[in-house]
Amino acid sequence: MKAILIPVVYVILTISMQYISAYPKGYKVDNFLSLYLEVPDYGSLPSGWRRHARYRLIVVNQRSEKLSRQLAGGFPSVLSLDEINSKDGGFLANGELKIAIEIDLLDIIGKVEVNGFHLLSSQVEYASRMFEKHPDTALEIHLKNPNLRTGYMNLLLSLIDTLRQSPHELPKDDLDEAHYVLESLIDAGFKLDWLEKKISQVSKMKEKAKDGEFRRQEIEEELKDLKQKSSDVEAQLEKEKSEALAAKTPISFDDIIE
Repeated sequence: MKAILIPVVYVILTISMQYISAYPKGYKVDNFLSLYLEVPDYGSLPSGWRRHARYRLIVVNQRSEKLSRQLAGGFPSVLSLDEINSKDGGFLANGELKIAIEIDLLDIIGKVEVNGFHLLSSQVEYASRMFEKHPDTALEIHLKNPNLRTGYMNLLLSLIDTLRQSPHELPKDDLDEAHYVLESLIDAGFKLDWLEKKISQVSKMKEKAKDGEFRRQEIEEELKDLKQKSSDVEAQLEKEKSEALAAKTPISFDDIIE
């Protein structure tokens, strides 16, 4: 019996593209729905690739969440077809059965291939988003050695990570080095017009931040002087008020004969 691949409906922690294999008429056990979590195209993944994870399969009861069937791991028999098809069972709604999964990733071993680059799983999301935004980034790379290709990709991702700092906190040496790294990547065949513009933008922002910091210090000094002058003027004003008040006050007998 052939399995039906159902995209994961609900995931606590996404770990690449995964599917639930569903055997609607049973697998090894007849007349039962059977569910398994699988990774598609497993044979095409790099040698040694594997993931350790805990997961829980859930057949959602659409009438009452408390009646949902929850099982850990894959099972040849999860729910009888009679129970699923029961008119008052709550599992079928408009002919649809909802299956969800909760995944807790424990460990990742091996690398994942993204556009011909073998990357760590922690790099996959950012690399994928980069290629989605700039699909021609690595189309003209002339490097054939997979280790060198991956090395340059690591360098590119590291450069992007460096630029994620605030321009004010980004060390000038790191920014200067970013220009040299960019040149090396372009020489290797990467098309990085978009990153070159971003580095230029960050450089200008850092210069403005530097000038702004200097101007801020000047303004603070000016404000400090103004506050001191204001304080001196206020003191002088109070003195003048006191003397004017004294001149208007009648002199007492005791003051005269003291």
